[in-house]
Amino acid sequence: MRTRKIGPFEVSAIGLGCMNMSMGYGPADDSESERLLQEALDAGYTFLDTASMYGMGHNEELIGRVLAKRRNEFVLASKCGVSKGEDGGNVLNGRPEVLRRTCEESLRRLQTMQIVNVDNIRLDPDVPVEESVGLLSELVAEGKIRTIGLSEVSTDSLRRAHAEHPVTALQSEYSLWSRTPERRILEACRELGVTFVPFSPLGRGFLTGKAVDVTRMTEDDLRSTIGRPRFEPDNFERNSKLLVPFAEIAEALECTMAQLSLAWLLAKADGTLVPIPGTKHMSYMLENAVAADISLDKSVVRELDQLINEERVAGTRYTAELMESIDSERD
Repeated sequence: MRTRKIGPFEVSAIGLGCMNMSMGYGPADDSESERLLQEALDAGYTFLDTASMYGMGHNEELIGRVLAKRRNEFVLASKCGVSKGEDGGNVLNGRPEVLRRTCEESLRRLQTMQIVNVDNIRLDPDVPVEESVGLLSELVAEGKIRTIGLSEVSTDSLRRAHAEHPVTALQSEYSLWSRTPERRILEACRELGVTFVPFSPLGRGFLTGKAVDVTRMTEDDLRSTIGRPRFEPDNFERNSKLLVPFAEIAEALECTMAQLSLAWLLAKADGTLVPIPGTKHMSYMLENAVAADISLDKSVVRELDQLINEERVAGTRYTAELMESIDSERD
């Protein structure tokens, strides 16, 4: 697979988001996930993304157990900043002592002495970003993590964090139907030398043409909870009409809609982004990898820009409550 840079690291142009193997889109099979992780490295993936909150530690334990003997073959990013609240639910918590504890627990589960990149998964509104990043910089000095990343932050927060300690990567949702990063944050990343890492680059499966509306989803599917608006029956029907010409473009280019979606992303930001499509299916993982070798003509990129974008998509990417809480949405 072609490669790109994340800070000092050379990684596959497309990374593997590992969340789906532990939560988010219905149950996953550990034996299949174990095989998928091994096959992903064989297929050329060298950038894996996880988080302490994925399955409340299950995802990190899975990666640590399965890939312990291949640790030198990939760059690993994990995330902190979310902990379990008194009611058992997830809550934002960017306090330094909590971040330290979370990172040290991640090291144990991942069976490693060092995590390459640690992202603060969401900004805690009650904790200045400088305090959270300050703690992560201490962990860098201690050799427990190599670099620092952020997730879903505004341009102002990125600049404040970068002034405290250099930020290597910034994660946020970015795809044909989620364009918020194009407002300001992509330009800020270019200016500061921060690699942009798009998550949900396939629109939570919508851009593959294989998604269904919420009436046919399980209760543990994120698309029927926090990601519900765009998958509500009326919105989903309207949005699905955009996929008809999209599928025709993919067919003309002899690729799948998933591959076309990823190729569009890879053509953005002057090669300074690394998308991390997540999956628990072997076939999808292999399909996504092919996109790294697809180069789109500029005219095709422009055509896709006009075909699917937030002005033409019905519904917000998250529920109103969650949208209000996300720092990047104020950008």
